[in-house]
Amino acid sequence: MDRRDFMASLVAGGCAGMCVDLTLFPLDTIKTRLQSPQGFHRAGGFRGIYAGVPSAAIGSFPNAAAFFVTYEGTKAFLAGCLPAHVAPITHMIAASLGEVVACLIRVPTEVVKQRTQASPSLHTHHVLLSTLREEGVRGLYRGFGSTVLREIPFSLVQFPLWEYLKTLWRRKQGGQLDSWQAAVCGAVAGGVAAFVTTPLDVAKTRIMLAKVGTTTASGYIPPVLYEVWKRHGVSGLFAGSIPRMAFISIGGFIFLGAYEKVRHILL
Repeated sequence: MDRRDFMASLVAGGCAGMCVDLTLFPLDTIKTRLQSPQGFHRAGGFRGIYAGVPSAAIGSFPNAAAFFVTYEGTKAFLAGCLPAHVAPITHMIAASLGEVVACLIRVPTEVVKQRTQASPSLHTHHVLLSTLREEGVRGLYRGFGSTVLREIPFSLVQFPLWEYLKTLWRRKQGGQLDSWQAAVCGAVAGGVAAFVTTPLDVAKTRIMLAKVGTTTASGYIPPVLYEVWKRHGVSGLFAGSIPRMAFISIGGFIFLGAYEKVRHILL
């Protein structure tokens, strides 16, 4: 990846991330409260729907920029090493590495954001200071493993499917796609990936919201999922799936469409 490609991926990814996170924040709040162990209404219901938005605003640009710089860089590197017929594997590896790097930025902002969403009477800076005081910097990375284990399967579905749908559409019309067409492919790929990985998202939310010292706070996904299944059945494992699918489908349209548009303009 040359310097021009690097800057295009950095700026386009950051702009796309901010567009999605700030536009669709209310849906994310509803999803978090549906998955909260205290229940939707006790977590705030429809009140304070923008609680935690400062955390999302601060983290969205560097988070998305880190992902796309890593994704495009890895994709370009592997394209020179692997044959064209294994392109889906290239996209899977690139997306997985991108998610690991992005989670270094995403998890602290996600912890503060979700705790604020589930306690709308508190402000973002109060939640941040409380977390640092009670748990230290490690508290900001509570749920790092569960987030990575949610994001990698998500990306293994979303990005190869996105690239595949774009390739099919490109072949069908015999030319390059417009940014809105790439956005439609992103919406479909995102919706499918969102539904499949909802149980992992439920586990991640529960781990981040758990009280310090509890079994859930230790961050082990299987016992958390088993507890949810035991208490709430399959519906509990897919709690928040509708707003999550809506968020990520619309978000995929905006995110990947904006990314393609801005990158095209810059290049």
